[in-house]
Amino acid sequence: MDKRPTLKTQRLILRPFHMDDASDVRKHAGEKEIAAFTLNIPHPYEEGMAEEWIGTHVQRFKKRESATFAITLKSNQELIGAIGLELNNTHRRAELGYWIAKGQWNQGYCSEAARAVLTYGFEVLGLQRIFAHHMSNNPASGQVMRNIGMRHEGTLRKHVLKWERFVDLEMYSILKDEYDNQKHGNDKFDQK
Repeated sequence: MDKRPTLKTQRLILRPFHMDDASDVRKHAGEKEIAAFTLNIPHPYEEGMAEEWIGTHVQRFKKRESATFAITLKSNQELIGAIGLELNNTHRRAELGYWIAKGQWNQGYCSEAARAVLTYGFEVLGLQRIFAHHMSNNPASGQVMRNIGMRHEGTLRKHVLKWERFVDLEMYSILKDEYDNQKHGNDKFDQK
């Protein structure tokens, strides 16, 4: 039985991906602008890649390696992105990663989804630390990290090679006690 959770916020439903999401994932993740700001999304995004990726989610969740959510609009169930945690259980930490469909940028959806995933990570999974990074040429992603209370920890200079160019990574994190001191107001979620 699939016991992956569904999280609900004011405007969003974060739910498990299903195979019928593959065409939307391919359409959105296939945008060059999405791939340009992520480390693990290839361009071009070829046929079958979405299905292969979605096919890993159930087992990786069962093994407590990751928790990946489809970001959907509550109003019409439209898939607008992905968000998840890559878990390191030994050290009770996780890396947060996300992407939002290009047509949905600058509407606060990513910050809203990330707050819910932080809550899930700290309150349900019992994590001590959640961290994230963004390429220095993607300041909007850094703004999401600051919006959810993460602190900038430093810059990893020329840390990754993206499309034949070395790029700096900006590192952020939030600890459980810092999270506990924050007030998330209406961004609480209901777990199904």
